[in-house]
Amino acid sequence: MPDIVIMFFLLGVLAGLAKSDLKVPQAAYDTLSILLMLTLGLKGGLALHGQLNWQLVPEVITVILIGIAVPLLLYPILRTVILLNEANSASIAAHYGSASAGTFAVALAYAEANNLAISPQTTLYLVLLELPAIVVAILIHRKATGSSSSMAGIWHEALTSRGVLLLAGGVMIGYCYGPEGSKDIAPLFLGVFKALLALFLLEMGRCASQYLSPIPIHHWRLMLFGLIAPFVLSLIGIATGIALDLPEGTTLILASLTASASYIAAPAAIRTAIKEADVGLAIFAALGVTFPLNVLAGIPIYFEMMQWIIG
Repeated sequence: MPDIVIMFFLLGVLAGLAKSDLKVPQAAYDTLSILLMLTLGLKGGLALHGQLNWQLVPEVITVILIGIAVPLLLYPILRTVILLNEANSASIAAHYGSASAGTFAVALAYAEANNLAISPQTTLYLVLLELPAIVVAILIHRKATGSSSSMAGIWHEALTSRGVLLLAGGVMIGYCYGPEGSKDIAPLFLGVFKALLALFLLEMGRCASQYLSPIPIHHWRLMLFGLIAPFVLSLIGIATGIALDLPEGTTLILASLTASASYIAAPAAIRTAIKEADVGLAIFAALGVTFPLNVLAGIPIYFEMMQWIIG
């Protein structure tokens, strides 16, 4: 049986396909997403408490380099194989180079349910992968179009997005206060993590169903990209985890992150920086194709791939 939170995602998909009036109110969804990202940040910060050292520097630099490399790898494929225009190619490269907090949460729950070892710094990967891909993709667009938009504005948009602020802030708070200092709020955030994730996935399933009925066949190239790219990109995470001798759970989460696509932070930044891009097209690929793939089948498959490669 899959993890119970996956059933909530499927329930959301079925409700959407059935045209049910089920819908998480926007205010409730905003609250859910804030709580979920803060909880992820706090969990990572608490795990990091007393564990931060200079030995993590090569690991941090490697993850940042992945965030830089992925959009550089994907952009020419999106232009020449998927046949998207320059703006949409840069936009989707940013979304797939960045990472999904929802996928991270599901991968974390999967690793914990299977008692896989997870390094304290694992939550940092989500924060580190958010920024570089967005900035690199915007720079690609600037070079291709000769745009003179301010880099200061780009960095401000990327650094002050809700997801980045909540995740990074949660990590900092958890790291500074540790388990003892956070015991008064821990039951609210950590005690209901799976319940928050279940409700979040319920709404994500409903949102994903909007892109599946009817299935936009005219975007068949992009759909194929959204189905194939995660498996290729997951190999980057697996190879990195093995090269850095990371624990199994951490390697699986990194593989899941490299296989994921952002649908929260990236759309907000790209909508501002690349106005010619159809952000809805990127959300369709990220949320309508790749997210369901990862949540329903991808994460267990990446684990099996990792086990096979390790031997």
